[in-house]
Amino acid sequence: GQPKGVAMEHANAANFIAWANANFSREQLSNTLFSTSINFDLAVYELFAPLSVGAQITLVRDVLATDPSSPLSLINTVPSGINALLQSGGVPATTRTVNLAGEPLKRALVEQLFAQTEVATVANLYGPTETTTYSTWVAMDRNDGFVAHIGKPVANTRIYIVDAHLQ
Repeated sequence: GQPKGVAMEHANAANFIAWANANFSREQLSNTLFSTSINFDLAVYELFAPLSVGAQITLVRDVLATDPSSPLSLINTVPSGINALLQSGGVPATTRTVNLAGEPLKRALVEQLFAQTEVATVANLYGPTETTTYSTWVAMDRNDGFVAHIGKPVANTRIYIVDAHLQ
């Protein structure tokens, strides 16, 4: 398609960061992987959520360049990215939270993450760029397993599920 630009208003980004801080602990954000271009909407979470609480980010060229010995606490990427990292044994043993967005999340991937790593929480995040990165989210705990829905709205927002007739 044609390149596009989407404006993100400061107030929306500030609300989004406040939501992230309310729902992801300082410990979860303590060393977040920053593998996304600053021009991509996922960077709002990967860069500003950890920095807003004084946490560290680990900058890599892309998610596949992650050093498995890196002391990462959180990886925020797309399902295909974490799948490739998982298949190569590249998910660091210190990673406890994985946020996934941008593609449909499959049960098998979540189950593999829990079975093959020390990850305690997988979050399914959904939303187009126009809504300031994510619109809805659900956290899946290792003990509870996969959740087959896109979750609830991020703070101070509403979602509407409508049919083809906007009903």
